[in-house]
Amino acid sequence: MKNKMENNIIFTNKARCRDCYRCVRACPVKAVKMENGQATVNEELCIFCGTCIKECPQGAKQYRNDLAKVLSLLKSNERVVCSIAPSFASVFNSWEVKRIPSALRKLGFAFVSETAVGAYQVSLASNREIENSNRNISITTACPAVVNYVEKYNPENLANLVKIVSPMTAHAMLLKEKLGNDIKTVFVGPCVAKKAEAEREQSSNLIDAVITFEELRDLFEMENIIPGRCEESDFNEKPAGHSRMFALSGGQMKTSDYESDAFSMNVIPVSGYDEVSDILQSVKSNGNDKYVIEPLFCRQGCINGPGCRVEKSIFDKRNDLLKYFSSQKITEDELPEQTELDLSTSFGENLDIFSEFTEDEIKAILAKTGKTTEEDELNCGACGYSTCRDKAIAVLKGMAELEMCIPFVRRMAEQRTDKIIESSPNGIVILDDELNILNMNPAFKRFFMCSEATCGKNISYLMDPEPFVKLKAASDSVFEATVHHEKYGITCFEKLYMLEKDRQYVGIFVDITKSESARKQLDSLKSETVSQARELLDHQINFAQQMAKFLGENTAKGEKLVDNLMKLSGDSEKSNGGNKWLRDIYGGK
Repeated sequence: MKNKMENNIIFTNKARCRDCYRCVRACPVKAVKMENGQATVNEELCIFCGTCIKECPQGAKQYRNDLAKVLSLLKSNERVVCSIAPSFASVFNSWEVKRIPSALRKLGFAFVSETAVGAYQVSLASNREIENSNRNISITTACPAVVNYVEKYNPENLANLVKIVSPMTAHAMLLKEKLGNDIKTVFVGPCVAKKAEAEREQSSNLIDAVITFEELRDLFEMENIIPGRCEESDFNEKPAGHSRMFALSGGQMKTSDYESDAFSMNVIPVSGYDEVSDILQSVKSNGNDKYVIEPLFCRQGCINGPGCRVEKSIFDKRNDLLKYFSSQKITEDELPEQTELDLSTSFGENLDIFSEFTEDEIKAILAKTGKTTEEDELNCGACGYSTCRDKAIAVLKGMAELEMCIPFVRRMAEQRTDKIIESSPNGIVILDDELNILNMNPAFKRFFMCSEATCGKNISYLMDPEPFVKLKAASDSVFEATVHHEKYGITCFEKLYMLEKDRQYVGIFVDITKSESARKQLDSLKSETVSQARELLDHQINFAQQMAKFLGENTAKGEKLVDNLMKLSGDSEKSNGGNKWLRDIYGGK
């Protein structure tokens, strides 16, 4: 019988999901799917135990909030009743507990009652069912997460399930019988699996909404109701016997009073996945002996459910519940008769089994992460799966990714780093605290004409160790310098730094020999150009001076010749005028 959910009950807030695999590790049935580093819950595989919600350190796993549905019911004209799980006494403070009924009525509930009323009837019906069955092993069914687990992952125990409804469903049936079929029922409890149970065929017409204690606190806050300020009052019904102890491991057995002769059998209360899984896998029929197993999926019972979220230790929560039980104890004379309602139900296998995978397919996935032999399978559990083989099968199922293998990813990262260092055109050397060579890459060997045989020798064997000595002595963590290594005909820009944690020194050598040679050639060319320019300028100045001298001599000769010519003509005045004319032309005096 497969449940059809209205919408996802457990989902992932992807903005908060940090690729840590904690939910995968915590999930008891590995219902968490990893895709592109994001974890999502596959609800076909989920048992709704809420473990992933409690374990997620970032709060990325969340359950469906049904407050809007409850508010809609309370603000409608419907008659809404509340069934609250007995574990509420372990969640709220002692001064709030007796005021919770009043606070619930202020919210608008027309009738408020404890689910323990239904729990008592479940214990009576379970007694009768166990007594009338031919089973040697009986597994009680108050916990919906356990029922989901058996239906999906332990179907061999289906026949051993006590075929009685849970206290929530039983109480809803009793409320309808008492108040009418037109009422709307809201269940309040510590359990996320109850949200899924309410959508099962057996409960879908009985439970209209399910909220957790955490949601109830939010509802009080939204409606400005402070329980501690409400008056003390009682619920509309008083639970019978030890039914409030259903919330604790062994509580149903206590309520059922299995000390009677009719039930002189072995009773085994267990809580938490490890105990539940172990007992379901190991318990075997032993002759005529009868065993009754009372399993609760949350450790120590419902007081530790995922919907509680209070800063209390399990010890304090248990004590608070027991104190509440003692203060409200009912007398034997007040015990109600067993209801005539039919509380029986049925369970069925509820899982689409994955295809079986061949050994070759599994080995092929293992090989992709470098696991070709059994020795390679570390089974470290870092990916969230107990063994490398389980993780390989999860990859084949589409539930896991190859990159979830931390040793494999680390090895790939180291290989990529090694390739980068090995292929680097820059020389890289690593020295120990005594400046002895630990490792060097091919480029360094090429620069300084050495081989692996040089490892273990001091760096002074290859070069002047002064830069490393300065680095070791200085407080600075980085030392930079340009050094010409004449012995090797190479000039390097050197960047040296220290690995403080390992007390090692790293040197990175960048070959700038060609650029240095080009720089020197450029400087030489600049110098030669300046020299030639200066020589040309000197030549031009000398030439100008010679030209000026030549022009001056020619001017004087021309002036003298004109004078002589004028004298010959006897025209002294013209001669003087001619001289002036010549002086004006040649600038002479």
